[in-house]
Amino acid sequence: MTFKSVILIAVIYFMIINIISSALAIADKSKARKEEWRISENTLMLFGLMGGAIGEYLTMKRIHHKTRHKKFMIGLPLEFLLHIVIIILIISKVAA
Repeated sequence: MTFKSVILIAVIYFMIINIISSALAIADKSKARKEEWRISENTLMLFGLMGGAIGEYLTMKRIHHKTRHKKFMIGLPLEFLLHIVIIILIISKVAA
């Protein structure tokens, strides 16, 4: 697998998982307003950990959803930093 194909796959994956994570945050906010069954915090954090942390964080800040929860306002940026470290490690291994 070439370096370019690894980067392309990673970019596509992160775009998709961030779109999904953002959609989940928006759906949870909508459900909260309607007092319906909610998406669990663990599910939201899991999607952040799977790569959607930055999209979910920015969406939550934009729609003012769970911004008082330290679990999200600290946890999601930390997950994003973890993603950056993993990406750097992958790139360094592939490029070597």
